[in-house]
Amino acid sequence: MQVPLYQAKAEFFRMLGHPVRIRVLELLQNGPLPVRDLLNEIDIEPSNLSQQLAVLRRSGIVVSVRDGATVNYSLAGGDVADLLRAARRILTELLVGQSQLLAELRETETSSALPEHGARQPS
Repeated sequence: MQVPLYQAKAEFFRMLGHPVRIRVLELLQNGPLPVRDLLNEIDIEPSNLSQQLAVLRRSGIVVSVRDGATVNYSLAGGDVADLLRAARRILTELLVGQSQLLAELRETETSSALPEHGARQPS
C-alpha cells in the first residue's frame, strides 16, 4: 500500500522536528563538517549527536564520508538549504506580524489607560 503524499510530507517534517537536527542542517549549509566540529558547535553529548546524525542519514538528508578516523557529514543536496532559508523567511514574516500586533496592543492599552477627556481626575 502506497503512503499518501501528505502523509509522507508529515513524516518528513516530523523527522526535521528536533532542534539538534535543525542545528546540524544549519551548520552543514556552509559545507561538510567532521563530527568534532559539529560537537564544538552543538552543546550535547556525542552519543546524542550520533543518534541525531543517524536519523538524518537514514532519511537521506545528510551523507557521511569516512576519511581515516574522521567522519565528515554534508547535506545530500541543496534543497535542504533552500528549505531552511524558506523557513527563516516564513518565521521572519510571522515575527514581524506578531511584533506589529504587539505594538498595536500596547498602543491600545496605553490609550485606554489614559483618562478620557473631561473625566474627573482622582484627588
